[in-house]
Amino acid sequence: MNWKNVYLWFWTFCLSFISQQMAWGQHIDAAAEYKPIDPFIKPYFTPPDSLKDQFGPYNSLLVFQDGSQVKTVQDWNRKREEIKTKWHSIMGEWPVLLKDQDLTIIASEQKDGYVQHHVRFKWLPSEETDGYLLIPDGAGKRPAVVTVYYNPEMPAGVIVKANRPYRDYALQLTKRGFVTLSIGTREASAAKRFSLYYPSLYNAQVQPLSMLAYAAANAWHVLARRPEVDKERIGIIGHSFGGKWAMFASCLFEKFACAVWSDPGIVFDETKGSNVNYWEPWYLGYYPPPWDNVWRKTGMIQEAKGIYPKLVREGWDLHELHALMAPRPFLVSGGSSDQIERWAPLNHTIQVNELLGYKNRVAMHNRPLHPPNENANEVAYRFLEYFLK
Repeated sequence: MNWKNVYLWFWTFCLSFISQQMAWGQHIDAAAEYKPIDPFIKPYFTPPDSLKDQFGPYNSLLVFQDGSQVKTVQDWNRKREEIKTKWHSIMGEWPVLLKDQDLTIIASEQKDGYVQHHVRFKWLPSEETDGYLLIPDGAGKRPAVVTVYYNPEMPAGVIVKANRPYRDYALQLTKRGFVTLSIGTREASAAKRFSLYYPSLYNAQVQPLSMLAYAAANAWHVLARRPEVDKERIGIIGHSFGGKWAMFASCLFEKFACAVWSDPGIVFDETKGSNVNYWEPWYLGYYPPPWDNVWRKTGMIQEAKGIYPKLVREGWDLHELHALMAPRPFLVSGGSSDQIERWAPLNHTIQVNELLGYKNRVAMHNRPLHPPNENANEVAYRFLEYFLK
């Protein structure tokens, strides 16, 4: 027997087997989308016939800056880095993420079916925040969701306002078996500054909306370290201001497994007025505030400063950031800011997912008004359950 030939045959077989297993693993991952979708949410993954394959005035995501075409998965990986580098270059680079900290529990209270922890952690290099960690009763690791808003109390159900219903995302998701971490810019919002400024209010080197995304990334890290949490199954959700926050966080930080953006205004649209106001200094139009630390109401778009006018003038738009989600799933829970015509920018991300071999990763539900309602939230919760549970 020629042992050299046997040896060569053995290693050829092993390499072939490993290659087949890797290919099978990729096949299973790509085919995961074909498992039955919850019929309640299934209709929201398909644009109406009138908007199918309509891409609007938005720049193609399958073209490099030098004009060459994106044709393969490898090409897309390079294009993805091109987009991410481009946006960070104009918005400002993030500080190093704070990966190794744990939540500090300030106080705990047993509720009906869950424990409410008042917690604290560092979300900027030199700034702490507090929020609410809600953990369902029972053992084992669970999926989790970060909720973001003007304050952490409303999503956690700590504060209930009759004129602001259906904002208690964290509480309702906890009742459905998720661990949730509710965070918000309570003090900044009370002072009409709303956002986060690094390294300081008067000398922000990163656009405030990008710093909100950075803070949410740090929230992901502290949540992922909790023993009750499956770190592979952490999503994010927010409404309005929180919708913008959730959108930028999930697009710029790839560890969020999926996301729900409630009526943020998913692209620049000056016809929508105050709800799609990316020109404000607490979003993408930062400039140093006056001596009293409070900007006057910016109001009309012609008064915009900071990088926002440059973004619009040079044809940048937020559909580029949406595509950074691919192939991670996201739902636009659209209201008055994001009506059915938003399928045009969303079709660009659908096109990217098709290149990558995925379907049913981009969804949109629409309601007539800006505030969330019971049906919109049920779609959001079922979406998160499908992709995280």
